[in-house]
Amino acid sequence: MYDPTVARLTYRALLGRRRALILGALPLLLIVISVIVRGLVGADDQTAKDLLGSLALATMVPIIGVIAGTGAIGPEIDDGSVVYLLSKPIKRPTIIFTKLIVAIAVTMVFSALPTLIAGFILNGNGQQIAVAYTVAALVSSIAYAALFLLLGTVSRHAVVFGLVYALVWEALFGSLVPGARTLSVQQWSLAVAHKVAGGDLVTSDVGLTTATVFLVAVTVLATWYAGQKLRSLTLAGEE
Repeated sequence: MYDPTVARLTYRALLGRRRALILGALPLLLIVISVIVRGLVGADDQTAKDLLGSLALATMVPIIGVIAGTGAIGPEIDDGSVVYLLSKPIKRPTIIFTKLIVAIAVTMVFSALPTLIAGFILNGNGQQIAVAYTVAALVSSIAYAALFLLLGTVSRHAVVFGLVYALVWEALFGSLVPGARTLSVQQWSLAVAHKVAGGDLVTSDVGLTTATVFLVAVTVLATWYAGQKLRSLTLAGEE
């Protein structure tokens, strides 16, 4: 289910100079802001929770997920180079699964690690806030990568749709419409963070069991459907 050659090509595409600069911009911004905030207000649990929740989990992680998930396959479909890959004797689900693993790894490295660093800078992991939000970033990276990889497979405007979901649906509607939070990767990951942190500082509108079911279901279904779409793309090219 994992092809090293496909993985190497995908890593090369995602971590090219231009994309690497984009991927590194938000994590660097998070760490710089964390240093400034720590210097101004000192170690404060509530401030750490607010900054990690709003800037790291609600903004940085989904944007990096969009870049990594759509970038893992979208450009190849847009410029037609995917035909070369599909002409090789590699199973289509293997291509999708390999690209998913790469997208997850890139999203985790550029989101979870900076979140952990920022958390320790902000309050030294008081009340397990840094670890809790890092776990939330790791968990959400998996779902975001699968979701946005699917978007990159089915649409030429995957980046736009991904940003609409991440920044409009989750950030805007999620804050205004309580029911929308149930269908939010951010809230699902916060449920996991709440379990890790304990107490009432880190909260979620979704229970842990529901969040776990949704996280697994979205990841599995998005990956499966992306494989189906890639298979149909192959048939179209052969015809």
